[in-house]
Amino acid sequence: MTTRAALPPATLQTHRRPARSPSPRRAATPGGVARYVVLIACGVLVLSPVVWTLWTALTPLEAGTDTVRPGFSAFVDVFAQVDYALLFLNSVLVTGLVVAGQMIVSAMAGYVLATVDFRGRRLLFGAILATMMVPLQVTIVPVFMLIRGMGLSDTLLALIIPAIPTAFGTFLMRQYFLTLPAELGEAAAIDGAGHFRTFFSVYAPLALPGMAIVGILAFNTHWNEFFRPLILTLSEQNFTLPLGLVSLQGNLGSGSTSTILAGVVLSMIPALIVFVFGQRPLREGLTAGVSK
Repeated sequence: MTTRAALPPATLQTHRRPARSPSPRRAATPGGVARYVVLIACGVLVLSPVVWTLWTALTPLEAGTDTVRPGFSAFVDVFAQVDYALLFLNSVLVTGLVVAGQMIVSAMAGYVLATVDFRGRRLLFGAILATMMVPLQVTIVPVFMLIRGMGLSDTLLALIIPAIPTAFGTFLMRQYFLTLPAELGEAAAIDGAGHFRTFFSVYAPLALPGMAIVGILAFNTHWNEFFRPLILTLSEQNFTLPLGLVSLQGNLGSGSTSTILAGVVLSMIPALIVFVFGQRPLREGLTAGVSK
């Protein structure tokens, strides 16, 4: 019977890596400090008007005095001076239908321009892009004449129908469809699917991030739109929020500034909600196809 020789104590010690000393903090460089200063300055410039608006709405002055009366009385005055519920409903109806219409129409137009080969496709796409260089103020008179000829003047449809076609949305969706594999459409065509079936069953579900971008941008544009409602609507029952809140200014601008800004704050809430819940689809849609 053999016995194992006793190992010397030095060989029984485990070899451990020496503990790494914590790395010292990097010294602040002039470039890093300047970057933070610029970012802070930009943040202050962006947030200062919002903070001032909210503060002024919450600190109205008593009538005829310089005494500040903190509270929500300015918000109560908004509901007392204008039919805020009707204005809000009109804005929701107009903006919602415009958003849905732009998402569907721009997706279908982008699909055709990206996947269907027909004569004059490039020329048509160039003409659509050319309309982006024409200001709204140039086309508002012909649009007004067409709306009046259709018998839709001073109606909510006058704000909805002309806003559904969108050159930017068409361009955006065309570029998005170009990033999708063409083999999907070829496989659907082999199975006997037409263009409508291929679009709604194959491409449309894949294009939801791009459609979300179109919808979010359309909401931000038309929720705050003032010029077209001012021209195309006359009756107060058809006013949207931006146009209806103008009446808070009073005769010759004699209205309370706090009341006006309280109405502005109330109108900002839906846009803020859309931004909070829509920033992720917007970010994913804008970065789709960048990295493979």
